[in-house]
Amino acid sequence: MKTRAAVAVAAGKPLEVMEVDLDGPRAGEVLIEVKATGICHTDEFTLSGADPEGLFPSILGHEGAGIVVDVGPGVTTVQKGDHVIPLYTPECRQCPSCLSRKTNLCTAIRTTQGQGLMPDGTSRFSCNGERIFHYMGCSTFSNFTVLPETAVAKVNPDAPFETICYIGCGVTTGIGAVINTAKVEQGATAVVFGLGGIGLNVIQGLRLAGADMIIGVDVNNAKKPWGERFGMTHFVNPKEIGGDLVPYLVNLTKRGADQIGGADYTFDCTGNTTVMRQALEASHRGWGQSIVIGVAGAGQEIATRPFQLVTGRVWKGTAFGGARGRTDVPKIVDWYLAGKIEIDPMITAKLTLDEINKGFDMMHAGEGIRSVVVY
Repeated sequence: MKTRAAVAVAAGKPLEVMEVDLDGPRAGEVLIEVKATGICHTDEFTLSGADPEGLFPSILGHEGAGIVVDVGPGVTTVQKGDHVIPLYTPECRQCPSCLSRKTNLCTAIRTTQGQGLMPDGTSRFSCNGERIFHYMGCSTFSNFTVLPETAVAKVNPDAPFETICYIGCGVTTGIGAVINTAKVEQGATAVVFGLGGIGLNVIQGLRLAGADMIIGVDVNNAKKPWGERFGMTHFVNPKEIGGDLVPYLVNLTKRGADQIGGADYTFDCTGNTTVMRQALEASHRGWGQSIVIGVAGAGQEIATRPFQLVTGRVWKGTAFGGARGRTDVPKIVDWYLAGKIEIDPMITAKLTLDEINKGFDMMHAGEGIRSVVVY
């Protein structure tokens, strides 16, 4: 069949919207009509050429929502007409990682997914007979796409595609980092570094968990009202405090008889390795946890004095917020429908596929929170 897609033809070049060929689903696969897709910084990371695993030509996009239009042999968990969210972190429920219940990082198709291919080692996309690679197992910058059955989450059909597509990455990553990875408890203190799309979802995850003090850190003062809207209680611009950031945050988090200071939980949503160190060192001596969410560039390393770890601080990483896709994503959609979390205000631009490069330009300029392509 034919489908319209925004193709990344080469690193550093704008996406090209064109008609490409898409083979139907094979055994264990699902054909989806993508109704909406978010434009994420991870897509930009790959398009820029900074991603060491980036492949070209490819169809980017991993934050989508749509409808199942066909299924291959052996598919049992979804059927035609189901509303689904593609999962760049699948959940096969059978591999050692899934069975361990200690991680959400399913390994069943990781090798071929990283190669831009389906589990059988081939691609479903092509143009003029030439192969086009899949991206993160999703390729939602195409009006139609094929995914493994284990990489789609069936969700409530009452939820609008143009908002729940954001649950396919940003919302789940931020909220999940709080609930699944850090396991934040009521009354906790927390610092969130970087108030972009991920950071704002960390903030609303902290509000959902019942944190008392939620400090947002960003060099852009325009992010202050955004943070406050989603539950932030204090805002700090590092450029305006007149000194080192870590001691300032440690002092700010001193409460009552506890004069040591430091947050119970800190979250890096920047991908900046200097900020990652600051986040760790701003956490509380003895029990502070610092969660690394942002992805740094290839070859970059994080560092701190061993004393910071010996005295009880913990560095943790999280991917997709520790969420098990097929199990947890439908729950988050239900939270949205029940009003427990907000998404609509974060969708600050709705574009057509032909306008997709405009969405990347807006991201570069720091305009809005999330641009969504609606097919």
